[in-house]
Amino acid sequence: MSRKILFIVWIVLIIAGGVVTAALLGRFRFDRQAPLANGQTFVMPSDPAKRAELIQRGEYLARAGDCIACHTARGGQPFAGGLAMPTPFGTLYTPNITPDHETGIGAWSAGDFYRAMHAGRGKDGRFLYPAFPFPSYTKVTRADSDAIYTYLHSLAPVHQPNRPNEMQFPFSFRPLLIGWRLLFFSKGEFKPDPAQSAEWNRGAYLVEGLGHCSMCHTSINLLGGENKNASFSGGLIPLQNWYAPSLTSSEAGLGDWTLEDIAGFLKIGVSQRGAVFGPMSEVVHNSLQYLSDADIRAMSVYLKALPQNKEPPEPAQYKVSKSLGVTLRVDGKKIYIQLCAVCHEENGLGRPPHWPPLANNQSIQMRSAVNPIRMVLEGGYPPSTAGNPRPYGMPPFAQLLSDQEIAAVVTYIRTSWNNHGTPVSPQQVNDLRSIPH
Repeated sequence: MSRKILFIVWIVLIIAGGVVTAALLGRFRFDRQAPLANGQTFVMPSDPAKRAELIQRGEYLARAGDCIACHTARGGQPFAGGLAMPTPFGTLYTPNITPDHETGIGAWSAGDFYRAMHAGRGKDGRFLYPAFPFPSYTKVTRADSDAIYTYLHSLAPVHQPNRPNEMQFPFSFRPLLIGWRLLFFSKGEFKPDPAQSAEWNRGAYLVEGLGHCSMCHTSINLLGGENKNASFSGGLIPLQNWYAPSLTSSEAGLGDWTLEDIAGFLKIGVSQRGAVFGPMSEVVHNSLQYLSDADIRAMSVYLKALPQNKEPPEPAQYKVSKSLGVTLRVDGKKIYIQLCAVCHEENGLGRPPHWPPLANNQSIQMRSAVNPIRMVLEGGYPPSTAGNPRPYGMPPFAQLLSDQEIAAVVTYIRTSWNNHGTPVSPQQVNDLRSIPH
């Protein structure tokens, strides 16, 4: 959809929602000034031991939320912001959340911080862009928000002014976010399901809340909102051009994984079923490896229990003729034996966990061929974790193989050893090769 049409859609949203917005305007003003969480206030513990305990807990929760990933620019100071986040509507720059009074959140109260987490509003009451995952963080309890606030305020302040966002008009006009919020944001803390176990509820709280897993594993519509009817059913991560697999179908196959396989995948980055790669590597490296075994197991319990009846969205794939598919497969076998079999074995079984199997590997067979193409193009390593401190990597083949050759070897892998993938077009390889990094 062109930007002109998107602009028209936004204008229609504002006009159609005008009456509703006017009716709700009082609520928005009240939301800016009212006490939060049923009047709860935060008092910093005077006892140094209790304060240290709260800081430690807040650090753990900040890890669970992976705050450092977005609020640290490459080569920059931790939590000082400045990371560019391109979106279809312009570029956002993450803010400084160190306790600097002028450029960070040093002047923020615990209530201000909770309002940002719970309601998506800044200290000055402005609506925050939903690149900040407040639609998930709204589920975080006030106590956990206060702990994270305390941890962040224990850090050394970094004086680094925030870089202005570069959103394109009309998306730079923040009142438009009223329409977005009416459509896609429901405020409210997590409520445990009494029909489920305490372990399941803990996993749900972490996955749905601080973990904000749905931001990648749920497809995004043209207005930048999650398709709630397809929650966790997978989709292309916008502008990163990696595919986050469906967790609610046979695509990721979590229903067939053991809890130990899922837990190893989340905490260590490798398991008998495969290895973490792409954006998920950063999540494991920055966040999940630091969670307790009990919390990782709780997340695994919740993920394994997701209903397996939502099919992933149909990916944009080039059609490959039957004759080209046969040619690619024949050529691909020769390339595979020459370059890949030394690690992944001729039978595709690999030597897990360090050299993952390609036979019966769901990530290879998904309807979207984006991830295996990018792995062959760029190579990469699983995350370095305490459980796997020296991960085995895969070399990039972008400079060695042509588009046709990469399409051939990926086609061979996706269609061999009873894998049920489809052939890959050389044009799709070229498209992914051209993505700036």
